[in-house]
Amino acid sequence: MTASASPTLTAAAPAPASPGASAPPAAADAADAPAAASGRTASAVLLVLGSCTSLQVGAALAMRLFPVTGAPGATLLRLGIAAAVLLGVTRPRLRAWRPAQWRAVALYGISLAGTNAFFYAALARLPLGTAVTIQFLGPLTLAAALSRRWRDGCWVLLAVAGVLTLGLSPGHGPGHSLDTAGVALVLVSAAFWALYIVAGSRASAAVPGRGGLAVAMTVGALAVLPFGAHGAWQAAGTPYLALIALGTAVLASVVPYTLELAAMRRAPRRVFGILLSLEPAVATLAGWVLLGQRTSPAALAAIAAVVLASAGAALTARQR
Repeated sequence: MTASASPTLTAAAPAPASPGASAPPAAADAADAPAAASGRTASAVLLVLGSCTSLQVGAALAMRLFPVTGAPGATLLRLGIAAAVLLGVTRPRLRAWRPAQWRAVALYGISLAGTNAFFYAALARLPLGTAVTIQFLGPLTLAAALSRRWRDGCWVLLAVAGVLTLGLSPGHGPGHSLDTAGVALVLVSAAFWALYIVAGSRASAAVPGRGGLAVAMTVGALAVLPFGAHGAWQAAGTPYLALIALGTAVLASVVPYTLELAAMRRAPRRVFGILLSLEPAVATLAGWVLLGQRTSPAALAAIAAVVLASAGAALTARQR
């Protein structure tokens, strides 16, 4: 998604005034346009960094629920509370929806449930930064699959090399290796993330605005309900845990989506993609600060390789 052109760049300037006169208003606006664009990009940087930070703080909060709710219960609380908030804000007109719109949003919701449920299950076994880093293989592989250019495949190979290095690097607990089940779970989450990107694009085209997202969140919560109901109920009866669940839903869903939407309106899609590529680094920092998860220098280098691959894929992507 590219930012719309500034009106001052398309407006016709009036005839120039006599020598020595000040620049006409439209010309002055055109001269100020680069500064305005720079200001929008700067604000987009802050919005994306705020989104990434909020998302990872929410994930760290969710991990505090795991001993009581388990990963499915934490997922249900996140999606359910976020769905209730978004439904209350958007109030989608469901009676006017056509069957094709319902199908698009339902698939979006299933992909949302799979992405979050398997990611939270992986967080019970992997450090936060490691899980986010491996999860990035999903969108990167999707980008390469949809492209016919060799360099897009090279970015994926760089990311895979980073993930393999991550798995072999020390500093991941007993045995100095990643939990196999955790890696498998986060790879499934990565596959659902790729589906989420495709399904989300179709759902947003079928249902403009945030109403589709609100209903998709509801569908996702219903999909997780049979697996997480017991754990979510355990937390609901404890005020302290209920407050953590509310914080998880707001910080991991409502705030990031709102900030990212605002950022996409201010920066070109390519810039937005590069900024979003910082998420593994932010997750690693959040894991260290909030959860005390230390990362070895080799693992940091591996995470940097994945960040570079993601940023490179966004930088060289064709505008559509």
